[in-house]
Amino acid sequence: MLDIKFVRENPEIVKQNIKNKFQDAKLPLVDEVIVLDEEIRKHKAEVENLRSQRNKNSQLIGSLMREGKKEEALKCKEEVTLINDRITILDEELGHLETELKKRMMLIPNIIDKSVPIGKNDTENVEKERFLEPKEYDFEVPYHLDIIEKLNGIDLDSARRVAGNGFYYLMGNIARLHSAVLAYARDFMINKGFTYVIPPYMIRSSVVDGVMSFSEMDQMMYKIEGEDLYLIGTSEHSMIGKFVGQILDKSKLPYTYTSYSPCFRKEKGAHGIEERGIYRIHQFEKQEMIVVCEPEDSMSWFEKMYSYTVELFVSMGIPCRTLECCSGDLADLKVKSIDVEAWSPRQKKYFEVGSCSNLGDAQARRLGIRVKGEKGNYFAHTLNNTVVAPPRMLIALLENHLHEDGSVDIPEVLWPYMGGTKRLEPNK
Repeated sequence: MLDIKFVRENPEIVKQNIKNKFQDAKLPLVDEVIVLDEEIRKHKAEVENLRSQRNKNSQLIGSLMREGKKEEALKCKEEVTLINDRITILDEELGHLETELKKRMMLIPNIIDKSVPIGKNDTENVEKERFLEPKEYDFEVPYHLDIIEKLNGIDLDSARRVAGNGFYYLMGNIARLHSAVLAYARDFMINKGFTYVIPPYMIRSSVVDGVMSFSEMDQMMYKIEGEDLYLIGTSEHSMIGKFVGQILDKSKLPYTYTSYSPCFRKEKGAHGIEERGIYRIHQFEKQEMIVVCEPEDSMSWFEKMYSYTVELFVSMGIPCRTLECCSGDLADLKVKSIDVEAWSPRQKKYFEVGSCSNLGDAQARRLGIRVKGEKGNYFAHTLNNTVVAPPRMLIALLENHLHEDGSVDIPEVLWPYMGGTKRLEPNK
């Protein structure tokens, strides 16, 4: 959510930003917000004047009573009653105006960084850099489910009977590999100086409103019926929520956390074969990183954070690239975002395995996360990034370390987490 003062003073900048995000239907919101803001300020000024007049009248009543001027005192009391009635009406109107203002302000997208490429959707995202040479085999790489099934690593039929489509049972060494990747990612981030956290897996609606846009919430979140709770789609939600309503000590910034959680997502819509299996599912586990920092430090943290994900993938011998998200592909709260994509030898292309986002002060403004400064309090900046999400990571790892006979090499960095197992052998 933007600062209303910024919108008031820079309406054309806000409108151009909306155009850059190809959301022209939202343009009227800017003018509506300016009109509502003006009405709110008029109401507040009138209330302030009335309260001042009421205070003067109240003092005057006492003086008149002491002087024995009862009739004049009674007239003053009647004026005070009328003033109170008017203040009550104005307060009710003010509450309605402020609700309408907030409703519109929550829909206006955050101002994107000047470096963000302008484009309509993800087809216009811009490649930034590649790491390791893409692998190509002289044999056909099977679909990832076929690789895992040959390793006795998955049971989809039982999962469908228990929970429906979009769920799975991981089995044996594949399940162990899944856990090994998470454990390695946890230790990798701890060694980068991040504090390890296991957060709540459910959050209140007020936190949901603070960390994401309404459209994202509808597409992603599962609501707990009968309770003011949602299942998290990523631990970033509860991790940023950790700071709700707080005034942070400047000397303790930045807060750097790496959090583990299961994640729950609706994943609406139809998807192709490559996005079935364990690519796009309703429940998965993820290691995340979040940073809460000074505004001037957020871009340098942004660069560090996605570089950590790249370093993690490279350490496991998985070719990857970074892709800068264009304006039309950015969620409304984001200032700038970069996806990390891994190479798929089967598809002979890169696919998304993580995303790093700088949200500026958008989440902090919605959740009231401030820093105590020498010249007054100000909003912190928040960032988040996927360290690793093993379902997709497993696809990348299995395809990039596959042998023609169906066996899979385990990257050396994972050997200690696999009890020394260096290769997965297929079912004979």
